[in-house]
Amino acid sequence: MLREPKTFEAAITATDFSSEDYCGTSYAAKVLGLSVATVQSLVEKGEIEAWKTLGGHRRISLHSLNAYLTKYSPQLSRADLHPKHRLRVLVVEDDEAARDLYRCHFEEWDLPVDCTWMSSALDALMDIASMRPDLLIADLSMPGVDGIEMLRTIKRNQHLADMQIVVISGMAVEAIAARGGLPPQARLVQKPVNFDWLQGYVTALVMANAKWR
Repeated sequence: MLREPKTFEAAITATDFSSEDYCGTSYAAKVLGLSVATVQSLVEKGEIEAWKTLGGHRRISLHSLNAYLTKYSPQLSRADLHPKHRLRVLVVEDDEAARDLYRCHFEEWDLPVDCTWMSSALDALMDIASMRPDLLIADLSMPGVDGIEMLRTIKRNQHLADMQIVVISGMAVEAIAARGGLPPQARLVQKPVNFDWLQGYVTALVMANAKWR
């Protein structure tokens, strides 16, 4: 019996939040090796099935995405959506200059890391269950859905229980506690970012990733 996919609104508000039925256009583009504009064109042509959330965000069916891969790139399997030989990192930071700084450092380190950059917590929530990153690096003070709300939602997803979380924020510890605090596994690092420390931390995760996979 086929399982009826949940709407994104139902998934994101569920007690066991999981949006594994869907992904966003940026993640779909990454998987297909295409531009976001091309993916949107495929959706408009009906070659990939998609919907829009109540907030106007496009959600792409992972089932449809895999069907497209099977048809046009049969050498790619479902397992290839989550390559196991590289550390999957998601950086959520609304400041463009800060994202560029992260990107420059990650490129200089030349580590086996597959890094995705997102500018809002809402974008991250829409794709994180599909991506299942090994490491989430996130700011807290972001417009709209902020980092604390994002982490509170992620905490309900059992599939993300093993994900490492590094929160890099200028918010005072007392202010964070007043908002309910961070998940137990989250590591708080005050701004400005100590990139030497972050390099060591990511390197250690890469080594652990290679050992256990």
